[in-house]
Amino acid sequence: MKIERIYMIPVNDAYATTCACPLCALKAKVEEDSLDYYLGPSLMEPDTRVLTNKTGFCGDHLNKMFGREINRLGMGLMLHTHIQDVKKETDPMWESAAPDKRSLLKGKDPDYRKRMVSLADKIDARLGSCIICDKINKTMARYKEVILWQYFEDASFRETFSNKTYHCLPHVAELLRDAATQLNQNQASEFVSALSKSHNNGLDELIKDVEWFTLKFDYRNKDKSWGNSKDAVPRAIAMLGGDMADAPSSEKEKEK
Repeated sequence: MKIERIYMIPVNDAYATTCACPLCALKAKVEEDSLDYYLGPSLMEPDTRVLTNKTGFCGDHLNKMFGREINRLGMGLMLHTHIQDVKKETDPMWESAAPDKRSLLKGKDPDYRKRMVSLADKIDARLGSCIICDKINKTMARYKEVILWQYFEDASFRETFSNKTYHCLPHVAELLRDAATQLNQNQASEFVSALSKSHNNGLDELIKDVEWFTLKFDYRNKDKSWGNSKDAVPRAIAMLGGDMADAPSSEKEKEK
């Protein structure tokens, strides 16, 4: 496995934090840096404009860019040329999308449904294309390669990884898929066992926290400590949805 060492620093930094899921923290950082980049001076560079015209951004990242309330002019200029590119690509398909009405002179058109679906697919493809999503996916793939490599090559990282409470469920699935394609049988046995132990320990703890959160609404428990359950519901949502960049690990000091 060829490892680019530059990716090791952010991976180690993420696993050194108290964030519940280090991969969520890594993803959030890549996203933030990408939003800053495409809202910065690069937005006016010809090479970047070619990419934004052709690839564009998904709806989620367009909303996040607009919500940052910076470089609205640059974003407007980018959208102007991007929408023009979308229209230029779909215009020829619109010309033949609507079938002629059947008449005595015009018979049945057997392909009109196919043309309509083709145009819909083209629109969906343009809407689903996103420079920032591509950057996140590419960078995260490198990070996960580093995680698997360091687990077997760096004893200190292996201990840190094994002692992590849990990763979010979406990133657990990604680690399992990557391990299945990149590790041999003995390596997979060791890695998956460590992942299973830490993750399921974390899930058991989270289940208890969510349960105690609900039990605190019983008047008999009114004066009892919240423990680590006061934020259990948002932590559970983040764990299931894969958005744990700001969620603290369960190792935080329990509230009295």
